[in-house]
Amino acid sequence: MINKVILVGRLGKDPEIRSTPNGTSVAKFTVATDEKFTDRAGEKQERTEWHNIVAWGKLGEICGQYLRKGKLVYIEGSIRSDSWDDKETGQKKYRTEIVANTMKMLDRRGDEGGGSGGGGYQPSRASGKTAPAADVMEDDEDVPF
Repeated sequence: MINKVILVGRLGKDPEIRSTPNGTSVAKFTVATDEKFTDRAGEKQERTEWHNIVAWGKLGEICGQYLRKGKLVYIEGSIRSDSWDDKETGQKKYRTEIVANTMKMLDRRGDEGGGSGGGGYQPSRASGKTAPAADVMEDDEDVPF
């Protein structure tokens, strides 16, 4: 079975960086992707989809240091969905995130979005290091933001 996502889009806001109680960095940010199509009436349409991205550990630190709103990025990762009961309303809430394991900055220097030109980060495959399973938080209560 495969759970793999590849996105190329622009950051909707600067990343929010926090640390878990054991010191692991986590960055959260949004990426917008656009889809252009022609509807049944022949009218040109454009749809923007917003993706919630989470980057752990060293990748999260790098995202926090280099990414800014408007930058064009390549994100590779996996989809993670979560649900919980809202404490105030009792309603079931849902969230879908992309857990990033690779990020590449695609803006070139001098581009409107700014950027450092194709830099990127991918955890070492030899070491097998990605976000440690023990650091995956099951509940928003565990995330310090």
